[in-house]
Amino acid sequence: MASAELRIINRRIKSVKSTKKITRAMELIASSRIVKAQQRLSSSNNYTNLLAQIVEELTGSGEMPTSPVTEGTKRITLVVITSDRGLAGAYNTNILKLAEVRKSEYEKLNNKVEIVTVGKKANGYFKYRNIEPKQNYEGITDEPNFENALEIMTPLVQEFYEGKTNQIELVYTEYQSAMTQTALYKTVLPFEVEQIAKEIESAGGYTFEPSASQVLSNIIPKYTNATIYSALLNASTSEHAARMRAMKAATENAEELIKILSRKSNQARQAEITTEISEIVGGAEALAG
Repeated sequence: MASAELRIINRRIKSVKSTKKITRAMELIASSRIVKAQQRLSSSNNYTNLLAQIVEELTGSGEMPTSPVTEGTKRITLVVITSDRGLAGAYNTNILKLAEVRKSEYEKLNNKVEIVTVGKKANGYFKYRNIEPKQNYEGITDEPNFENALEIMTPLVQEFYEGKTNQIELVYTEYQSAMTQTALYKTVLPFEVEQIAKEIESAGGYTFEPSASQVLSNIIPKYTNATIYSALLNASTSEHAARMRAMKAATENAEELIKILSRKSNQARQAEITTEISEIVGGAEALAG
Protein backbone atom coordinates (compact mmCIF):
# COMPACT_ATOMS: atom_id res chain seq x y z
CA MET A 1 0.00 0.00 0.00
CA ALA A 2 2.79 2.35 0.95
CA SER A 3 4.63 1.56 -2.29
CA ALA A 4 1.59 2.48 -4.41
CA GLU A 5 1.13 5.70 -2.45
CA LEU A 6 4.80 6.57 -2.92
CA ARG A 7 4.55 6.10 -6.69
CA ILE A 8 1.48 8.36 -6.84
CA ILE A 9 3.19 11.11 -4.82
CA ASN A 10 6.36 10.94 -6.93
CA ARG A 11 4.30 11.22 -10.13
CA ARG A 12 2.60 14.32 -8.71
CA ILE A 13 5.97 15.85 -7.81
CA LYS A 14 7.21 15.24 -11.34
CA SER A 15 4.04 16.79 -12.79
CA VAL A 16 4.24 19.87 -10.55
CA LYS A 17 7.91 20.37 -11.43
CA SER A 18 7.00 20.32 -15.14
CA THR A 19 4.25 22.85 -14.53
CA LYS A 20 6.64 25.04 -12.56
CA LYS A 21 9.05 25.13 -15.53
CA ILE A 22 6.22 26.31 -17.77
CA THR A 23 4.95 29.02 -15.40
CA ARG A 24 8.50 30.23 -14.78
CA ALA A 25 9.14 30.48 -18.52
CA MET A 26 5.87 32.39 -19.04
CA GLU A 27 6.79 34.75 -16.21
CA LEU A 28 10.15 35.52 -17.82
CA ILE A 29 8.58 36.04 -21.26
CA ALA A 30 5.97 38.43 -19.83
CA SER A 31 8.59 40.38 -17.86
CA SER A 32 10.69 40.83 -21.03
CA ARG A 33 7.71 41.95 -23.10
CA ILE A 34 6.47 44.43 -20.54
CA VAL A 35 9.62 46.55 -20.95
CA LYS A 36 9.00 47.04 -24.69
CA ALA A 37 5.30 47.63 -24.04
CA GLN A 38 6.10 50.36 -21.51
CA GLN A 39 8.35 52.09 -24.03
CA ARG A 40 5.66 52.03 -26.72
CA LEU A 41 3.08 53.31 -24.24
CA SER A 42 5.29 56.19 -23.13
CA SER A 43 5.91 57.29 -26.72
CA SER A 44 2.20 57.07 -27.54
CA ASN A 45 1.23 59.11 -24.48
CA ASN A 46 3.45 61.99 -25.60
CA TYR A 47 1.71 62.08 -28.99
CA THR A 48 -1.80 61.64 -27.60
CA ASN A 49 -1.30 64.33 -24.96
CA LEU A 50 -0.12 66.79 -27.60
CA LEU A 51 -3.20 66.15 -29.73
CA ALA A 52 -5.41 66.45 -26.66
CA GLN A 53 -3.74 69.76 -25.89
CA ILE A 54 -4.58 71.09 -29.34
CA VAL A 55 -8.15 69.78 -29.17
CA GLU A 56 -8.69 71.59 -25.88
CA GLU A 57 -7.54 74.82 -27.48
CA LEU A 58 -10.00 74.25 -30.31
CA THR A 59 -12.96 73.75 -27.98
CA GLY A 60 -13.38 77.50 -27.80
CA SER A 61 -13.96 77.71 -31.55
CA GLY A 62 -17.50 76.41 -31.27
CA GLU A 63 -16.77 73.85 -33.96
CA MET A 64 -16.79 70.71 -31.85
CA PRO A 65 -18.30 67.84 -33.87
CA THR A 66 -21.57 66.14 -33.04
CA SER A 67 -23.51 63.35 -34.64
CA PRO A 68 -26.98 64.04 -36.07
CA VAL A 69 -29.44 64.75 -33.27
CA THR A 70 -31.71 61.84 -32.46
CA GLU A 71 -34.85 61.75 -30.37
CA GLY A 72 -35.50 59.01 -27.85
CA THR A 73 -33.32 55.91 -28.01
CA LYS A 74 -29.58 56.46 -28.37
CA ARG A 75 -27.31 53.99 -30.14
CA ILE A 76 -24.14 53.37 -28.18
CA THR A 77 -21.12 51.36 -29.29
CA LEU A 78 -18.95 49.77 -26.59
CA VAL A 79 -15.45 48.76 -27.70
CA VAL A 80 -14.35 46.11 -25.20
CA ILE A 81 -10.61 45.38 -25.17
CA THR A 82 -9.41 42.12 -23.60
CA SER A 83 -6.62 39.67 -24.39
CA ASP A 84 -6.44 36.78 -26.85
CA ARG A 85 -4.91 34.47 -24.25
CA GLY A 86 -5.68 33.59 -20.65
CA LEU A 87 -3.40 32.91 -17.67
CA ALA A 88 -3.39 36.61 -16.76
CA GLY A 89 -5.12 36.53 -13.39
CA ALA A 90 -8.22 38.72 -13.11
CA TYR A 91 -7.23 40.92 -16.07
CA ASN A 92 -10.00 39.81 -18.44
CA THR A 93 -12.58 39.26 -15.70
CA ASN A 94 -12.34 42.87 -14.48
CA ILE A 95 -12.83 44.27 -17.99
CA LEU A 96 -15.75 42.03 -18.84
CA LYS A 97 -17.51 42.80 -15.56
CA LEU A 98 -17.17 46.54 -16.23
CA ALA A 99 -18.43 46.10 -19.80
CA GLU A 100 -21.49 44.25 -18.47
CA VAL A 101 -22.15 47.05 -15.98
CA ARG A 102 -21.90 49.76 -18.65
CA LYS A 103 -24.13 47.81 -21.02
CA SER A 104 -26.73 47.28 -18.29
CA GLU A 105 -26.67 50.96 -17.28
CA TYR A 106 -27.29 52.15 -20.85
CA GLU A 107 -30.00 49.59 -21.50
CA LYS A 108 -31.84 50.64 -18.33
CA LEU A 109 -32.11 54.08 -19.94
CA ASN A 110 -33.71 52.45 -23.01
CA ASN A 111 -30.61 52.89 -25.14
CA LYS A 112 -29.50 50.37 -27.74
CA VAL A 113 -26.01 49.01 -27.08
CA GLU A 114 -23.79 47.37 -29.69
CA ILE A 115 -20.58 45.58 -28.80
CA VAL A 116 -17.27 45.64 -30.66
CA THR A 117 -14.79 43.17 -29.19
CA VAL A 118 -11.00 43.27 -29.34
CA GLY A 119 -9.51 39.96 -28.20
CA LYS A 120 -10.71 36.36 -28.19
CA LYS A 121 -11.73 36.48 -24.53
CA ALA A 122 -14.26 39.27 -25.06
CA ASN A 123 -15.64 37.66 -28.21
CA GLY A 124 -16.07 34.30 -26.49
CA TYR A 125 -17.61 35.89 -23.41
CA PHE A 126 -20.39 37.72 -25.26
CA LYS A 127 -21.09 34.93 -27.74
CA TYR A 128 -21.52 32.49 -24.86
CA ARG A 129 -24.23 34.84 -23.55
CA ASN A 130 -25.92 34.97 -26.96
CA ILE A 131 -24.72 38.52 -27.62
CA GLU A 132 -23.29 38.70 -31.13
CA PRO A 133 -20.56 41.41 -31.36
CA LYS A 134 -21.02 43.86 -34.22
CA GLN A 135 -17.36 43.39 -35.05
CA ASN A 136 -14.56 41.31 -33.60
CA TYR A 137 -10.80 41.82 -33.84
CA GLU A 138 -8.32 39.15 -32.79
CA GLY A 139 -4.58 38.67 -32.84
CA ILE A 140 -3.67 42.30 -32.18
CA THR A 141 -3.63 42.66 -28.40
CA ASP A 142 -0.14 41.28 -27.81
CA GLU A 143 1.74 43.94 -29.79
CA PRO A 144 -0.79 46.41 -31.24
CA ASN A 145 0.28 48.91 -33.89
CA PHE A 146 -1.29 52.09 -35.23
CA GLU A 147 -2.76 50.28 -38.25
CA ASN A 148 -4.79 48.16 -35.83
CA ALA A 149 -6.21 51.32 -34.27
CA LEU A 150 -7.14 52.65 -37.71
CA GLU A 151 -8.83 49.37 -38.62
CA ILE A 152 -10.99 49.49 -35.48
CA MET A 153 -11.80 53.17 -35.24
CA THR A 154 -12.23 54.34 -38.86
CA PRO A 155 -15.57 52.55 -39.51
CA LEU A 156 -16.87 53.58 -36.07
CA VAL A 157 -16.09 57.27 -36.64
CA GLN A 158 -17.82 57.03 -40.02
CA GLU A 159 -20.89 55.55 -38.36
CA PHE A 160 -20.85 58.37 -35.80
CA TYR A 161 -20.96 61.08 -38.45
CA GLU A 162 -23.61 59.21 -40.39
CA GLY A 163 -25.78 59.02 -37.29
CA LYS A 164 -25.67 55.21 -37.10
CA THR A 165 -24.22 55.45 -33.61
CA ASN A 166 -24.49 58.33 -31.16
CA GLN A 167 -21.66 57.46 -28.80
CA ILE A 168 -18.43 55.46 -28.93
CA GLU A 169 -17.02 54.27 -25.63
CA LEU A 170 -13.87 52.28 -24.90
CA VAL A 171 -13.72 49.75 -22.06
CA TYR A 172 -10.12 48.78 -21.35
CA THR A 173 -7.41 48.49 -18.70
CA GLU A 174 -5.22 51.47 -17.90
CA TYR A 175 -1.63 50.66 -17.01
CA GLN A 176 -0.38 52.56 -13.97
CA SER A 177 2.48 50.40 -12.75
CA ALA A 178 3.64 46.80 -12.82
CA MET A 179 1.50 46.18 -9.73
CA THR A 180 -1.50 48.39 -10.53
CA GLN A 181 -3.81 48.28 -13.55
CA THR A 182 -7.32 49.70 -13.51
CA ALA A 183 -10.32 48.72 -15.61
CA LEU A 184 -12.07 51.85 -16.85
CA TYR A 185 -14.23 53.31 -19.61
CA LYS A 186 -13.66 56.37 -21.77
CA THR A 187 -15.90 58.14 -24.26
CA VAL A 188 -14.17 58.78 -27.59
CA LEU A 189 -17.07 60.47 -29.42
CA PRO A 190 -18.78 62.81 -28.82
CA PHE A 191 -15.93 64.71 -27.23
CA GLU A 192 -16.05 65.16 -23.47
CA VAL A 193 -14.30 68.50 -23.26
CA GLU A 194 -14.02 68.48 -19.48
CA GLN A 195 -12.42 65.01 -19.54
CA ILE A 196 -9.87 66.12 -22.13
CA ALA A 197 -9.00 69.12 -19.99
CA LYS A 198 -8.42 66.89 -16.97
CA GLU A 199 -6.04 64.65 -18.86
CA ILE A 200 -3.63 67.36 -19.94
CA GLU A 201 -2.08 70.64 -18.88
CA SER A 202 -2.74 73.06 -21.72
CA ALA A 203 0.22 75.14 -22.79
CA GLY A 204 -2.06 77.75 -24.37
CA GLY A 205 -1.17 80.41 -26.90
CA TYR A 206 -1.93 78.44 -30.08
CA THR A 207 -2.76 80.26 -33.31
CA PHE A 208 -4.59 78.19 -35.93
CA GLU A 209 -4.32 78.70 -39.67
CA PRO A 210 -6.28 78.74 -41.93
CA SER A 211 -9.07 78.42 -39.30
CA ALA A 212 -9.87 76.57 -36.09
CA SER A 213 -12.70 74.61 -37.71
CA GLN A 214 -10.52 73.38 -40.59
CA VAL A 215 -7.70 72.42 -38.25
CA LEU A 216 -10.22 70.63 -36.05
CA SER A 217 -11.62 68.63 -38.97
CA ASN A 218 -8.09 67.37 -39.69
CA ILE A 219 -7.21 66.76 -36.04
CA ILE A 220 -10.32 64.77 -35.08
CA PRO A 221 -9.46 61.55 -37.02
CA LYS A 222 -5.90 61.65 -35.70
CA TYR A 223 -7.07 62.23 -32.14
CA THR A 224 -9.67 59.45 -32.14
CA ASN A 225 -7.19 57.00 -33.67
CA ALA A 226 -4.51 58.02 -31.19
CA THR A 227 -6.99 57.57 -28.35
CA ILE A 228 -7.82 53.98 -29.22
CA TYR A 229 -4.17 53.24 -30.01
CA SER A 230 -3.29 54.47 -26.52
CA ALA A 231 -6.05 52.24 -25.10
CA LEU A 232 -4.66 49.24 -27.01
CA LEU A 233 -1.16 49.92 -25.70
CA ASN A 234 -2.45 50.37 -22.14
CA ALA A 235 -4.33 47.08 -22.44
CA SER A 236 -1.31 45.26 -23.88
CA THR A 237 1.05 46.54 -21.16
CA SER A 238 -1.51 45.71 -18.47
CA GLU A 239 -1.95 42.21 -19.87
CA HIS A 240 1.79 41.48 -19.73
CA ALA A 241 2.00 42.88 -16.19
CA ALA A 242 -1.00 40.82 -15.05
CA ARG A 243 0.39 37.65 -16.65
CA MET A 244 3.80 38.23 -15.09
CA ARG A 245 2.23 38.52 -11.62
CA ALA A 246 -0.07 35.53 -12.17
CA MET A 247 2.75 33.30 -13.39
CA LYS A 248 5.02 34.42 -10.56
CA ALA A 249 2.32 33.46 -8.06
CA ALA A 250 1.79 30.14 -9.85
CA THR A 251 5.53 29.40 -9.73
CA GLU A 252 5.68 30.17 -6.01
CA ASN A 253 2.64 27.98 -5.37
CA ALA A 254 4.27 25.15 -7.33
CA GLU A 255 7.42 25.45 -5.23
CA GLU A 256 5.37 25.28 -2.04
CA LEU A 257 3.41 22.29 -3.31
CA ILE A 258 6.65 20.49 -4.21
CA LYS A 259 7.88 20.97 -0.63
CA ILE A 260 4.62 19.56 0.78
CA LEU A 261 4.65 16.60 -1.60
CA SER A 262 8.33 15.92 -0.87
CA ARG A 263 7.54 15.67 2.85
CA LYS A 264 4.69 13.27 2.08
CA SER A 265 7.02 11.26 -0.16
CA ASN A 266 9.58 11.00 2.64
CA GLN A 267 6.89 9.90 5.07
CA ALA A 268 5.58 7.28 2.63
CA ARG A 269 9.11 5.99 1.99
CA GLN A 270 9.78 5.78 5.72
CA ALA A 271 6.50 3.91 6.19
CA GLU A 272 7.48 1.53 3.40
CA ILE A 273 10.90 0.88 4.95
CA THR A 274 9.35 0.38 8.37
CA THR A 275 6.88 -2.13 6.91
CA GLU A 276 9.66 -4.04 5.16
CA ILE A 277 11.76 -4.17 8.34
CA SER A 278 8.76 -5.38 10.32
CA GLU A 279 8.15 -8.11 7.76
CA ILE A 280 11.80 -9.20 7.86
CA VAL A 281 11.86 -9.22 11.65
CA GLY A 282 8.56 -11.08 11.75
CA GLY A 283 9.84 -13.65 9.28
CA ALA A 284 13.09 -14.10 11.21
CA GLU A 285 11.21 -14.65 14.48
CA ALA A 286 8.92 -17.16 12.79
CA LEU A 287 11.89 -19.12 11.50
CA ALA A 288 13.61 -18.96 14.89
CA GLY A 289 10.45 -20.25 16.58
